[in-house]
Amino acid sequence: MNQTSVHRFSSFATFNKTRALKDITLNLTSDEAENLEKYCEQTGKAPTDVIRELIQGLPVT
Repeated sequence: MNQTSVHRFSSFATFNKTRALKDITLNLTSDEAENLEKYCEQTGKAPTDVIRELIQGLPVT
């Protein structure tokens, strides 16, 4: 299963002075999309929240 699924996650917060929102399109393989969906079902979190938390956990360079 190496097909690419396209999932659109909008309203990602950017970290500039105005805290504007930015739309981002994320291309996931079907396996990646399935893993994200399963994780969201298990945790009760929305995909946007899961991805936002992961981004916020990245080290600042």
